[in-house]
Amino acid sequence: MLVFRGVPERATTSTVLTIGNFDGVHRGHRALLTELTTRARALALPATVLTFEPHPREYFAPAQAPARLASLREKLELLADCGVERVHVLRFDRHLAALTAEQFIEHILVQGLSVRTLVIGDDFRFGQGRRGDFALLQQAGIEHRFVVDAMPTIACEGVRFSSSAVREALAAGDIERAQALLGRAYVIAGRVVRGNGVGRELGFPTANIHIKHNRLPLSGIFAVTVSGLGGEPLSGAASLGVRPTLGENLKPVLEVHLLDFAGDLYDRHVTVNFLHKLRDEEKYASLDALKAQIARDVEAVRAHFARRDTAASPTEDTTHG
Repeated sequence: MLVFRGVPERATTSTVLTIGNFDGVHRGHRALLTELTTRARALALPATVLTFEPHPREYFAPAQAPARLASLREKLELLADCGVERVHVLRFDRHLAALTAEQFIEHILVQGLSVRTLVIGDDFRFGQGRRGDFALLQQAGIEHRFVVDAMPTIACEGVRFSSSAVREALAAGDIERAQALLGRAYVIAGRVVRGNGVGRELGFPTANIHIKHNRLPLSGIFAVTVSGLGGEPLSGAASLGVRPTLGENLKPVLEVHLLDFAGDLYDRHVTVNFLHKLRDEEKYASLDALKAQIARDVEAVRAHFARRDTAASPTEDTTHG
């Protein structure tokens, strides 16, 4: 997949395009991207995504902006997995925010990306004051000879697939619900960095994952798997949060204790797959109390994976014909 910062003044090739923030790349996004890639193959044109950095809500109201579900790198990896061939990352700044809807169509869609087919969500709004909508795009398509198709809202058990719904599930600790909305495990990816060594001192060495999220969409103690180390994902117990037992106002960290693993992971880039939440973070009176709780958490994680393995194993057929 090719990634471009910005949009050229004049396109060198036509595109089949979709536009959005695609935070988390949930099942609704995936349905739209499937339609995008299908249309692109039919026209022998690149399946292209236009996305924004930072998120527009982070630009207009950073203190009220929602927690991101994915860093830019994570989002790009997820888009590539969906078959996207090109991504244009457009910087959302004062200049872009001031573009009228008509200017956005003329300068970005027509001149910069030479759009032939535009596939968008049915609630897509754009341009200064969010005045641009599907009707305006259809009118522009007639004038500039491109097709505009809107994807209808997709829901699961009456709940619309959306980044907001995923955030709500994660914040509530309902990891399984978030997975149903995403169509996959919720993940955080990052490089393994050196920590303060407390986990090792307590007898539970951890891989400390560098996280780049503006704020965390979830926190607590989790059963996880870790991918990116070669072979099958490794099972582990993860702590994501501010470690209240160790001090006040600490920076959030992601630490993973891999079960039955010994080795040097420093500087490896890994992906942590969140599968089940055990509990919230708690503050303990001493490191001994914390150590005892970690031991209980590790046993709970082992039990979780044992139950999962048992459920996944085929049952023996004891019938006789």
